Amino acid sequence: MKRIAVINDMSGFGRCSLTAAIPVISAMGMECCPLPTAVLSNQTGYGQFFCDDFTDKMVNFAEHWKGICPQFDGIFTGFVVNEKQVDFIADFIDTFSGADTVTLVDPVMGDDGKLYASYNTEMCEKLKSLVKKASVITPNLTELCILAGGNYGEICALPAPELFGKIEQISRSLTGDKLKTVVTTGIPVTQSGENYIATAVLWQGGFNTVTTKKIGGSFSGTGDLFASVTISSLLSGLNPLSAVIKATDFISKGIEETVTHSHNRNDGIDFQKFLKTL
Repeated sequence: MKRIAVINDMSGFGRCSLTAAIPVISAMGMECCPLPTAVLSNQTGYGQFFCDDFTDKMVNFAEHWKGICPQFDGIFTGFVVNEKQVDFIADFIDTFSGADTVTLVDPVMGDDGKLYASYNTEMCEKLKSLVKKASVITPNLTELCILAGGNYGEICALPAPELFGKIEQISRSLTGDKLKTVVTTGIPVTQSGENYIATAVLWQGGFNTVTTKKIGGSFSGTGDLFASVTISSLLSGLNPLSAVIKATDFISKGIEETVTHSHNRNDGIDFQKFLKTL
């Protein structure tokens, strides 16, 4: 059974981060090995929350893991609390990666054109270095702009053909010796008066887009679910485009189910009944 080390926070409420990754990766026939960056009473969207910073404990996890699993098939990183954790993750990737390890970095930095309040310039610069160690990254459009120096407002204002051309251009600027796949999520697109959400996939097979009709609003945890399906699919042998199509379909089903009843966006989406489809 393939093993994926997942470095992310654990939130008691919100169906995000590790509580999203563990069931998805398990349902796809792989072992999820969680390494918490923090333990929260609930994800931060609820407003008030308790957070136990796990920075000093992460090193202990890694030291004990060396004797159990010196090399992971996959490494997936998400929310980080501080600059020290980014440095730890960079060392973790160097220590636990082999030639065939799939490393997915989800650079959780911001949304809707704005940087999250918990991030500062130094953390952003460190994450720019960290993504170079990944084989796949899954930023949303805001995070892609932060990583590559694009102007979010100007890019969003472009009509669809130019919009995707610009995203392809700035995605290619991030690729290097290791980073070959850039998956940009949450791209707002309007066509014939209808609102859509697109995902752009730059990979060795080319540049493709996957578009779905926008349903409801923004929900907690969809990025974590998306990345979990994507890395598991890649380790199952799917190419990046097929992996993204599978992840998009899974999340779309969950959102369609969620919007059929009154729902707090902070609670995440009702994905559980669709785990069997993975």
